[in-house]
Amino acid sequence: MKKPKQYKLSLILLALLTLMPAGAGTAAPVLEVVPFPMDSSNQAGWWSPLATYGLGFEYAYMAYNAPGSIPGKHTVAIARRDNDGNWSKLPLMDGTTPAEYIDDLGHNQPSMARDGSGRFHVFASMHSNTWRYYRSDTVGGVPQNHSDELPQGMTVTYPVLTTAPNGDLYLLVRADKDLAGKREAVLFRWNNADSVWTQVKVIAAHLNRSVYPDDLVFDANGDLHIIFEWAYFAASPLRHQLSYLKYSPATNEFTKADGTPVATPVSLTTADIVQPMAPGEAYVQSGSDPGGPGVQSAKLTLDSAGSPVIAYRYREEGSTSFSVKQATYGPGGWNLQTVYNAAPTTAAIDVTWTGTTARIYYVKSSGTDRAFMAVNTGGTWTETSLAPGIPIERLAVDRSPKGVDILYLVDVTNLKLYYGRNN
Repeated sequence: MKKPKQYKLSLILLALLTLMPAGAGTAAPVLEVVPFPMDSSNQAGWWSPLATYGLGFEYAYMAYNAPGSIPGKHTVAIARRDNDGNWSKLPLMDGTTPAEYIDDLGHNQPSMARDGSGRFHVFASMHSNTWRYYRSDTVGGVPQNHSDELPQGMTVTYPVLTTAPNGDLYLLVRADKDLAGKREAVLFRWNNADSVWTQVKVIAAHLNRSVYPDDLVFDANGDLHIIFEWAYFAASPLRHQLSYLKYSPATNEFTKADGTPVATPVSLTTADIVQPMAPGEAYVQSGSDPGGPGVQSAKLTLDSAGSPVIAYRYREEGSTSFSVKQATYGPGGWNLQTVYNAAPTTAAIDVTWTGTTARIYYVKSSGTDRAFMAVNTGGTWTETSLAPGIPIERLAVDRSPKGVDILYLVDVTNLKLYYGRNN
């Protein structure tokens, strides 16, 4: 049956709106509720819980904490969305028993990646614990416990990982050396061809300091870009001196953003500092936020030239709340911009590169709308609400191989996990 003219015009209008960039007056992304129960402990600022795959087809994998057998405990699973929009759940298993751990907000949350063979790797629920590592034994299969395959003799926290262009994985964790007065950043590699993990190197360490891993991103040349923060030993929610490091697996060389080689582990005297200390900023040993200037949460992407674009939260001197900031690198060094500082934000941030511009994702601490994306247009940062009316508290974003920002949005209040697409 021939469609009426108005119908065809509506389809054309819909297509044009879909192609318009977010922040250009379009509606918020359409969200889907992940159809599996979520645990209240599914919230972190440092994690990498989202992976995407496929060009002809598109898949999303969302690692998350699911409810445990009793309050105060959680299980861990991957919610898998296929190209047709169908969902399936892959629980982490210890043999025939679902993996279950005690809730520990800000620490016991999962990070995951998919290797070049299609196997899932998940690191979960580690806060100064020995390895809790799960991997699919078959392509796309249910992850089983393979913790004994990691280098032993250490306790770890804050696992973040990513997939290399050749299908290998790289993992960054904080390893405890409490008797030595330091907590170090250690880099590991999964050799996909040989199916084995090895330790690459301790990449950052300083006496009386603890390193907090933030993010890992590969460029088209196969080099790994790394960011991390520092805190007073042994731990503090307020960190300082956000730092950058680049690693070339081909040459086993570490460099600063300007290409200067550096010996590892870098220290506070040799690291490439992105956010320097403010005049009144100081390292303070504290189990809670002591106030004052400092860093909390950071994520990384690369622009079209392969240069780092960093989104992070920084509390300026004299302020009581964290601003959302962007750092880029150019001939004059690190260029720091304020993206948003009109209201308090929470420890959730991410960034993607569209091919022409950066998108900075962040969450406000209160309000009807909380999850936002900001884009710099003509020198002005303009924000777009991502989930109107939904009290989002945490997020992660991954730019899919098809050039779509896939959203991972956490509503702790209503115990819901949302999937979204931001074209």
